[in-house]
Formats: sequence, structure tokens, C-alpha cells
Amino acid sequence: MKTISKIIASIIVVSTLLNCAGGKDNAEDAGHEQSIFPKGQLGPATNFTGNAYNFGLVSNDSTYNTLVGNVYFEKSARSNWHVHPSGQILIVLDGEGYHQLEGQPKQTMRKGDVIKCPPNVKHWHGATENNSLTQMYILPKTENDGIVTWLEAVTDEQYKSTN
Repeated sequence: MKTISKIIASIIVVSTLLNCAGGKDNAEDAGHEQSIFPKGQLGPATNFTGNAYNFGLVSNDSTYNTLVGNVYFEKSARSNWHVHPSGQILIVLDGEGYHQLEGQPKQTMRKGDVIKCPPNVKHWHGATENNSLTQMYILPKTENDGIVTWLEAVTDEQYKSTN
């Protein structure tokens, strides 16, 4: 009888801990709550596969002509292929992800990495299958040609490819 009572007590403790932490399904969100910036707004499904959240940090204006923001990608989430007329700089703040410039192999990026996407080069980026990704983006010289041109979705084959 004591053994059964201990098992029941253990189940109650584990269940309570999971509920307090938001459960296994929300473990990823719980980790993001310790992030520097808020999660932001869910990106449109027309530009992303999976859930990606944008939080603007520096609005584009005529003084700085730079747009800065933070994107949180859930596991396996990724952007569509896209082009920035003046290029883009990515700074990985947490997690692990991929980025790929058209015609080049897919690269892994990790916390602390700085990625430069050249002007007018088609590319994509997002989280790995097993990790979320938090990245800051910097779009310089926005007064020249605009901010972004969104293109087609990255296929599952392209996402899973090793080259």
C-alpha cells in the first residue's frame, strides 16, 4: 500500500510540475520567455513555413534608413526564399538554424554567428528540425531600393537537403 501511495504522489508531483511549466508542448515557449525581446507578431503564412514571430526594434526612417528587428522561429519554421535590395545582416541570439544563399550549400548557424546576405541575392533562413532559432536582422540603406521581395516557399526537399 505504501508503494502505491508513493507512486500516486510521484505522478501528482510530476503532473503539477508539467502543468506549471506549461507542459511539454509549451517547453519551447517557456524557454523563449527568457529572451531579451518579446516574441512579437506571427509572420504571415504567405512568407513562412511554420511559425515565425517578428518583433520590430528600429523602425525604418529617413534619418537612419535602417530596419532592425528580431525573429523567433519555432522548430522547423523557415522563411520563403527572398531578396533584400541592400542586403541583410543576421545575428543569431539563441538556438540553431539554417541559412542558404541560392546556388550554395545550406549552412548551419548557431548562437553568436553573424551572417551577411549580399544585396539582391536570393536566400532563406530558419530553425533546424530539433531547435528553435532567435535571430536579429539588420536591413541597411533601405532608402535605396526598398526592404524585401518575397518569393516562393522553400520546399521540404530544399530544407532537408545537405547541399
